[in-house]
Order: sequence, then structure tokens, then C-alpha cells
Amino acid sequence: MKKQLLLFAFSALALTSCKDDDLQAYEMDMMKGDWKEVKTEIISGKDNKTVIKSFPTVGCATKNTLFFRTDFYVSYTAYTGTGADCQMNGKSEGKYTYDQESKTLGIKFDNEENIDYRVDILTNRDLRLAQKSGNLDMDGDKIPDITYITYKR
Repeated sequence: MKKQLLLFAFSALALTSCKDDDLQAYEMDMMKGDWKEVKTEIISGKDNKTVIKSFPTVGCATKNTLFFRTDFYVSYTAYTGTGADCQMNGKSEGKYTYDQESKTLGIKFDNEENIDYRVDILTNRDLRLAQKSGNLDMDGDKIPDITYITYKR
């Protein structure tokens, strides 16, 4: 009986020590590093499936990079130019927040307002963010449509 009670106590302790913080740390670890922008899509807010417009990233913009560290640092580097002559156009740095439960990623670059995104897809190779505010009705159905930005490693 004592062995069963002791086993139960250790099991309860082990289960309570497995917090969502571990999952959040795991997802932030997957997020860290460089992400290249590959496309932007406007998807119907009515059914969250119908693609209204799709803009593949082309030219020098394929070098645009979103970078995360696990200490909540974020940067975005943009490139412009023509052909193979791409030059860095600017770099924004700031902080981010991440709520693992709601999958909300808040990005605040220095001297800019915070923008919230929903992490729609997060794998070791893919990151897809849905913009949570500032969305417009692009198809005239009076429901704001959602902007999705897809990144790849």
C-alpha cells in the first residue's frame, strides 16, 4: 500500500511539473532563426478558405528575412533592387510576445505599434501567420478578409 501511495505521489508531482511553459518553449525554439517570406494571401473572412488574392514573393523581396530569438528579440530585414542587384533597404528590430494557448504572436518593432498575428502553421520548415487586425473587406461581402503571410526556412 505504501509503495502504491508513493508511486501515486511521484506521478502527481511529475504530471504537475509538465506545464504549458514547456510547450511554449518548444514552439519558440522551433520559431527561432531566419524565415524567408514566400507569399502573401488574402483569404475570405467568411469561410477562411477561399483565396481572394495571392502574391508570391518575387525579385529581391525573396531575400526579406524575419528573424526570431528565444529571448523575445525579433528583426525584419527588407531588400530592394532589380535583377541580381539586391540591396538591403532597411532593418527593423524589436520584441515579440507569444501565447502558446491562443497561438498569438505579437510583434512590436521599435517606434512602431504592436501587431498581433495568429500562428496558423509552425513547423521546422514552415511558418504561416494570420494578421489579426487591420484586415479589410476585399471581396465586398462586408466581412473583413484575413491576410496570411507564409515564410519558409
